[in-house]
Amino acid sequence: MDEPTIFRPTSLRLMDQVRETLRFYHYAYNTEKSYVEWILKFIRFNGKRHPGDMGKAEIERFLSHLAVNRDVAASTQNQAFNAIMFLYTKVLDLPMDLNIRARRSGKGKRLPTVLSKSEAKALIGCMSGTAKTMAGLMYGSGLRSLEVIRLRVHDIDFENNQIYIRNAKGGKDRITIFPVALHQPIREQIEAVKKLHDKDLSEGYGEVYLPAALSRKYSKANVSLGWQYLFPSKVRSTDPRSGKVRRHHVYKTVLQKAVSTARLKAGITKLATPHTLRHSFATHLLENGENIRVLQVLLGHNDVKTTEIYTHVMQKNHDAVRSPLDDFYD
Repeated sequence: MDEPTIFRPTSLRLMDQVRETLRFYHYAYNTEKSYVEWILKFIRFNGKRHPGDMGKAEIERFLSHLAVNRDVAASTQNQAFNAIMFLYTKVLDLPMDLNIRARRSGKGKRLPTVLSKSEAKALIGCMSGTAKTMAGLMYGSGLRSLEVIRLRVHDIDFENNQIYIRNAKGGKDRITIFPVALHQPIREQIEAVKKLHDKDLSEGYGEVYLPAALSRKYSKANVSLGWQYLFPSKVRSTDPRSGKVRRHHVYKTVLQKAVSTARLKAGITKLATPHTLRHSFATHLLENGENIRVLQVLLGHNDVKTTEIYTHVMQKNHDAVRSPLDDFYD
């Protein structure tokens, strides 16, 4: 059997090759931007030498620099490593020793900020409209902020009280719970999406972004209601890859700003962000007695050890524990 054809855009300049190869392998646009940025930093750090003239030693120095001089988190260092490995193995097709002995980042994981149930209620209560619904999904379903804004209309299952999260972190799909309290707000949101979509269609637009394989398989799906984003942008924009004018999803900054404003209104002094709502969802389920393995699936964690961090921030019964300071005032 013939070997499959490997995509190698060798006639392009290096960074154009990187972009074209990332798109060939269907990497997300945000990942494309991140990988391009890390590859450029790697090249600049090494005096703008061509990566073909460098190797393991230069990679180790760059990654060690990130850990020692930049004090980046381990996940950030890993992302830089993945970008560089993609450059060598997929773009340049060069053999690469994966036994990179760089100084590892010593920046440890921090305990997540978690709101109490009353604080979560107060925070969401100080929000309104689309932002309130999005915040409700993060706290009520445990979604990440990017997962919320990327939801499509057909990802909502009212009958089974489920939400489908497609191509989430790590390229995985999963199902999570859909709170009954959000059924009516989501129905109203879908109706608003339908009206906006009908308007776009009447003006000669209405097409939405689909992954390349799906757009080829379902030629009309990109103009159907089901594939429209549940939280669309107020304005149409030009797709940076295809050049087509489409209506994309809202920016995640919409939710970030709304949560920041609501936190101040609610008088919450904790440094709450949208992701705090996901942390709170996980912690409160554990406090309610939910099995940690079930929570692992709902959150989409590969390893239960990631989920176990929430056991450290649960409200536990400390009534039997007496502070030594109180002994001074008996």
